Amino acid sequence: MTENELTKLMSSGNVVVGGSNEHICMHVVSEQAREITMRLNNTFHTAEEIRELFSELTGKKVDDAFGLFPPFYSDYGKNITVGKNVFINSGCCFQDQGGIEIGNGVLIGQQVVIATLNHGFEPKQRHDLLPRKVTIGDNVWIGAHATILPGVTIGDNAIIGAGAVVTKDVPSNVVVAGVPAKIIKQIQ
Repeated sequence: MTENELTKLMSSGNVVVGGSNEHICMHVVSEQAREITMRLNNTFHTAEEIRELFSELTGKKVDDAFGLFPPFYSDYGKNITVGKNVFINSGCCFQDQGGIEIGNGVLIGQQVVIATLNHGFEPKQRHDLLPRKVTIGDNVWIGAHATILPGVTIGDNAIIGAGAVVTKDVPSNVVVAGVPAKIIKQIQ
């Protein structure tokens, strides 16, 4: 199975059975992501070098306005897509096997977690992976320590409060906060 075939499979939302060839292939790609993030995180890099390393991690060139403050962690890398003028602050963890799509002008605060995988609930299926894409619209601001769970879509211009746990879709032009996150304000 090629890396592109695996990424397409993971993006489809189909179950990946624990111990299957697909699961083993995912671990190979994960090793590549760990190697790239180790290079990214363990020495100083210029903004240009960070963009080059992030582009290598994702397999897609990021624009010249992309910004990232390391450390940054990803356990797959190839299923992250970022728009223009995106900033990711330090300590973020992206579990991107199911796909993370980030729109234009997005700001992501320190130590944000974006998860795209669940496991089977039944003990016999606990090692199975259930990928679900996370989609973040344009001009979204995600506050520090927020967690975005699998399958969530965040609408344009939304604000995710610091420490929020986002378990369901967030409409455009709202502020959400809390655990679980709830709408607390409309943005005019």
